[in-house]
Formats: sequence, C-alpha cells, structure tokens
Amino acid sequence: MSAHEQSITLARHAARAAADKLAEDIVALDVSERLALTDVFLIASAPTERQVNAIVDGIEEELLKQDLRPVRREGRSEGRWVLLDYADIVIHVQHAEDRVFYALERLWKDCPVVDLELGDDASAKAATAEDSEA
Repeated sequence: MSAHEQSITLARHAARAAADKLAEDIVALDVSERLALTDVFLIASAPTERQVNAIVDGIEEELLKQDLRPVRREGRSEGRWVLLDYADIVIHVQHAEDRVFYALERLWKDCPVVDLELGDDASAKAATAEDSEA
C-alpha cells in the first residue's frame, strides 16, 4: 500500500510553501508501509533558526488556506527542529546542522521518495540528497 493521493497533494502544497521561504533539500518520503500513523514525511532544512521558523510559518499559512491545522506542533520555540503533524503527513523542518546529525533520510532510506513536482532546482537538491545517502 502506498501513500494516499490526498496525502501526496498535501505534501506538495507544503513543499511549495517551504520552497517559497527558501527551504533547502526538500524531500518527501512515503512511509505508509512502515507506519500506520501517517503516509508521508516531508523534510526540509534551513541554515538558521529564524529561517526554520519562517518556513514553518509559510507552511502553516498555506495549509490554513485549505482549512488545515496541525494536530500537533513541537519544537517551535527553539527553532532547531520543528515538527508539524497533520495526521496524513508529518513535516520536519530542521536546522541544517540537526538535519545532518539526525539523518532522517538515512533512517527511512527503504521508503520511496515522493515526487514533489517542485521543478528543476528543488528536484536537483532532492536528488543530491538521495545520492549522498546511497
């Protein structure tokens, strides 16, 4: 079983909002076969705490337009690793240093990558992230 189309669409909206706020290395993983709780992990990073919070704000604003609010939000005050749980997708916005340290892509490397349809630049960044994990 793979992620529901609704979850993938939601991840794409969130990814575009993150890209608009200059998020780096935006990647989505279909974790639906490994986790019963959610379909997609969306992971993005930024070099500063301020930018992490700006990306989170952008994502929340975009999804609020669709009348969606996170079920749970963690890490906002520190701005190092913010988790937004929208049930169908879980969004991780991490400081670049924390992303390297925790390496979520490596932990979930057996999960398929979701095409976020972000265009050339973002796709190239995602491909680079995948290649470095191999």
